[in-house]
Amino acid sequence: MTLPLVVGVDGSDGSLLAIDWAVDLATRSGLPLRLVHASLWERYEGAFPSLSRERSSEQVLAEHIVGSAAERVRRHNPDLSVSTKTVPDEAVSALLDEGRNATALITGSRGRGELKGTLLGSVSLAVAARADCPVVVVRGDKAALSGSHERVLLGAGDLDACRAAVGFAFEEAEVRGCELDVVRAWRCPAREAADDTAPAEDPEHQHEKQAAALIESLVADASAAHPDVRLRRTTVEGAARKVLVHRSTAADLVVLGARRRSGRFGLQLGRVSHTLLHHAACPVAVVPNRA
Repeated sequence: MTLPLVVGVDGSDGSLLAIDWAVDLATRSGLPLRLVHASLWERYEGAFPSLSRERSSEQVLAEHIVGSAAERVRRHNPDLSVSTKTVPDEAVSALLDEGRNATALITGSRGRGELKGTLLGSVSLAVAARADCPVVVVRGDKAALSGSHERVLLGAGDLDACRAAVGFAFEEAEVRGCELDVVRAWRCPAREAADDTAPAEDPEHQHEKQAAALIESLVADASAAHPDVRLRRTTVEGAARKVLVHRSTAADLVVLGARRRSGRFGLQLGRVSHTLLHHAACPVAVVPNRA
């Protein structure tokens, strides 16, 4: 069974950007779309006897949101398979539940009711930090959203956290027909660089070699499985979150791995992912890898 791309819709500007981005992805990948709106009106309506046959304003709004979203999809691609669903639940819970049967979850960076000026909405952050499937938070400038950079950026982190992200990044680069830039940031501790008893080989060169070796171990299998993907291997000295934010200005998508540990609660999101979700200049995909 082909699992759909699930898009969280709420009528906000961020939601509309997410719909448009998801349509492009679904078209390239040949996947169906499911538009999901979370509303509690059904739960509350059922708790009290209705004294009128007229629909509540909350019900009318929910139906308008999903109906308008579906119409937007059809205007972009009338041949795309699209379904809608209104879930009587909180937005985070609804999307996490839908994500158990989805190829990926796609959200806007901010939703309705979010404080103006905030960098990232609470729903998007919670979903990216807890979902079982890949989550794409759609953000960035017009160049990134339109795919004009023709580059996917993969943050090469720990092997255990990035295996699923590597496969996702290669598949995205392949369907887009674009370059995949795999970046590993490295740092040389000051005390090590200044140590007169250090080995003859330059410490910075050692760290750079280790970073390059990690990239090779990450991409070896995926590169063989996707031989048509143009691959760039990049090692950069600096803090990973700063390096990736800077390089996101020339990317259409940045892909990050996330380790999910069973039995742990709360937000399972590292500092790098947290920073990129707030500051990246392009959409951010967080791909979980369960321990």
